Amino acid sequence: MDRLWAPWRMKYILQADLKGEGCIFCTKPAENNDEKNFILFRGRHVFVIINIFPYNSGHLMIAPYRHVPSIEHLTEEEVTELFTLSQEVVKILRKVLDPDGFNIGMNIGRVAGAGFDQHVHLHIVPRWNGDTNFMPVIADVKVIPEAMEDTYKRLKPEFDELEKRWKK
Repeated sequence: MDRLWAPWRMKYILQADLKGEGCIFCTKPAENNDEKNFILFRGRHVFVIINIFPYNSGHLMIAPYRHVPSIEHLTEEEVTELFTLSQEVVKILRKVLDPDGFNIGMNIGRVAGAGFDQHVHLHIVPRWNGDTNFMPVIADVKVIPEAMEDTYKRLKPEFDELEKRWKK
């Protein structure tokens, strides 16, 4: 029998109620500890953070700093920055991780699958041929092949370069 080790998943398994920590899209940027919180980029209105319970390696989220539940509550500036930044995120992920494709989307409302349904955010999930296997079907387990700390270290230099260009 083959064994697949993903010890970091225990944090997710044991964390029954994410709401106990408050809204991660509000609390994490306020902590000003970007490496610990996996924040890759801070724009004027939105920021990029690694999803700590990812579907795949490199699963990123872009969220506004403002706590709003849906896209119709975003200002024009927030919408523009969110979607302009999503283009840059895709470019960086293509360069660093070389995926075969992407899933990009928002889950608006609990019934739509939003874990934090009161703070709108955009998911960008890199996809590779063969990244889906039998594990989610047979064992309700998703295997992520790279530690988030390693993904952060690989992506961060590209986001630092983006920050230099972005702020000009």
